[in-house]
Amino acid sequence: MRSIKDKPNLNQKKVLLRLDLNVPLDNGKITDTTRIDKILPTINFLLKSGAKIIILSHVGRPKGKIVNELSLKPIYENLKNKLNENIRLVSKNIRELKPTDLFNKNNEKIVILENLRFYEEEEKNDDSFAKHLASLADIYVNDAFSCSHRAHASIFEITKFIPSYAGLQLNLEIDALTKITSEIQRPITCIIGGSKISSKINIIKNLMVKFDNIIIVGGMANNILKYKGYEIGKSIQENDRNKIIEEIFALSKKENCKIIYPEDVTVGKDLNGSSEIKELDNVYKDELILDIGPKTIKAINLLIEESSTILWNGPAGYFENPNFAKGSIEIAKKIIEKNKNNTIYSVAGGGDTVSFLNSIGATSNFNFVSTAGGAFLEYLEGKELPGIRALK
Repeated sequence: MRSIKDKPNLNQKKVLLRLDLNVPLDNGKITDTTRIDKILPTINFLLKSGAKIIILSHVGRPKGKIVNELSLKPIYENLKNKLNENIRLVSKNIRELKPTDLFNKNNEKIVILENLRFYEEEEKNDDSFAKHLASLADIYVNDAFSCSHRAHASIFEITKFIPSYAGLQLNLEIDALTKITSEIQRPITCIIGGSKISSKINIIKNLMVKFDNIIIVGGMANNILKYKGYEIGKSIQENDRNKIIEEIFALSKKENCKIIYPEDVTVGKDLNGSSEIKELDNVYKDELILDIGPKTIKAINLLIEESSTILWNGPAGYFENPNFAKGSIEIAKKIIEKNKNNTIYSVAGGGDTVSFLNSIGATSNFNFVSTAGGAFLEYLEGKELPGIRALK
């Protein structure tokens, strides 16, 4: 896979830069700029190299129709302020665009094309649409790892018509994921949470072959506690998951991978209530398990202390209520402590995990924090992503 940082002589080259600027919007205001902030190094690198940049992205799911609320205008304004550059948002129909429509002012270095998903051809991976996009530039750069699990025109098909490279952020993501899936420094531990064990079963199975410890927390752990015969009250759970849990324990034995689940819990009567620490055999039918307890925190932190590599995908509890955030906070503290001592390589990913780390201002204290969502999870499942395959 060729990297744009190794491409010589980008001066005056027109670069199609595929980004994921699908940021959350509320009445036209951006509520989280993480995805924009992460791609600034790539834009600055291209500007410093003298390139002219055509930014491609999408926002939301307009399903091939123009939806004004899903315009890239707020993103364009944010980038304009952050880069202090003359940027133009091109709202002309992409199908009708010609190269001469772009960079027609001397000082114009960046143009942004309007939401790619306003065109149904994008999600259909349309050959003609991809070829037309490619005709607008000299080079294509994919810096949208988070979209690379989609075989869409601007991710996959386009690479057939133009010299194509990986962006700086995409390279960082692949490097980080490589360190937790193939070039591993042991011992390696995974902390995995989420509400549904069924949605993470393929990740658990794939990682169990490579990892020394898998710690299951969050709503997923409730199914294991129930399987082990404990009362879980009104806690979130999935029905009929005993077969999946049996598979997990059988595979862990075969692969010599230790499975860790809560030894004690923190419960509440509802999501907004106060917390109480409980032993596993003392949870009542009207209670919700909303966090791990102190014994579990101690056991998890002991494993983190012994680990050289860690992957975190899923908070330990309902961190939105501070009464149930202690488990996640203590895990984060321990990883950060080891990171500062350079005794661990840490990767975190998944929407809720990133939200939690943002809420405590801890994202910069991990070696890598992925905002890639579905692509991150599919990579961990061992799937080959179409966007990555296309660059090889």
